[in-house]
Amino acid sequence: MPSDQDPDKKKSPWVQFGRYSQLAFMLPAGTVAGYLIGALLDRWLHTGWISVVGLVLGTAGGLLEVIRMASRDTK
Repeated sequence: MPSDQDPDKKKSPWVQFGRYSQLAFMLPAGTVAGYLIGALLDRWLHTGWISVVGLVLGTAGGLLEVIRMASRDTK
């Protein structure tokens, strides 16, 4: 089935701005979300190390998503 959008057609500058500004928020959002989930689990389970693991996993997830989005846009 043919696509309605031509891949060679130039996109609106506002659409491009939206996509690239999303990259700026992806890494901090993943980091904060991972830390908050880890901190909540720390409080619930009375531990002190899960927030650090959540911080690392959130940062890795945010970075992976930034890399995926950047590689998808460069194709």
